[in-house]
Amino acid sequence: MTDKPDDPALFRLFNEIGIINQLATTMFHRVMPHDLTIAQFSLLNHLSKRADPQPPLKLANAFQVSKGTMTSTLGRLEEKGFIAITPNPQDGRGKYVAITESGLKARGDAIAALGPEFRWLGGKLDHDTVVDLTGYLTAIRQLLDDRRDEVG
Repeated sequence: MTDKPDDPALFRLFNEIGIINQLATTMFHRVMPHDLTIAQFSLLNHLSKRADPQPPLKLANAFQVSKGTMTSTLGRLEEKGFIAITPNPQDGRGKYVAITESGLKARGDAIAALGPEFRWLGGKLDHDTVVDLTGYLTAIRQLLDDRRDEVG
């Protein structure tokens, strides 16, 4: 374990993650159908795994964006017919967001569009290494999630 605040290995790790994020974002935008942005796809992906509709504020908190940013993303997805926004039956001011069948199809289309990119990359990387890296990255994400909740 490292406890040095200036650990160059930690800096290099997060630097590499940042560069990978930039390159993956470019790849993603190059192949996405339906003019989906990463934010829109991520939200569709998130909603596809939820049985119950979600309040916009809960979604904003989950994605660590402002309520205004989430409202904008939701508006664009609603215009495309990929989500439905309905009033909260207990509180007329509140709303709920659910993915539509069109949204599920758009998510599937996006995953299919990424297929050739993933097949190319998968052909360059050892499967066991990918599994190991995923485990390490999941552990880092969990630590950062826990820390976010602690710090507020």
